[in-house]
Amino acid sequence: MTDHVPNEARVIPLRPPGARPHGNRPAAAPPRQGPPAAPAAKEPLWRDLVGDVLRRERLAQERTLKDVADAARISMPYLSEVERGRKEASSEVLAAAARALGLGLGDLLSRAQGELTRATSRYAGSGRRGASTSSFDGLCLAA
Repeated sequence: MTDHVPNEARVIPLRPPGARPHGNRPAAAPPRQGPPAAPAAKEPLWRDLVGDVLRRERLAQERTLKDVADAARISMPYLSEVERGRKEASSEVLAAAARALGLGLGDLLSRAQGELTRATSRYAGSGRRGASTSSFDGLCLAA
């Protein structure tokens, strides 16, 4: 007879349940007043916006992922990851993908900035008191 050991992962907590790190005392919870605040909506990530623009342009041109990846000289799986917002592509990769679609890097980033402006204007009125809305209509990137 062999002992059958279940194929399960054991989780060993680093601290016992309810234990607090050394020196931290539980603070008195402030009394709750009114309904809980709704969680703030998440603003989109830059990589998601850029990926959406790339995919939308590729589909508008009725081109395949393989065709654009070959023209850009990047791997098809990587381009797919960029389009889905899973990878933060370098400026060289973005420029190559944009060129393969007949766009300049500035065109790609400008379109993504427009998407960001539209998306964040939706969040400005909801959940953020005193949120300033900028009339700036340019593209700002920080390195």
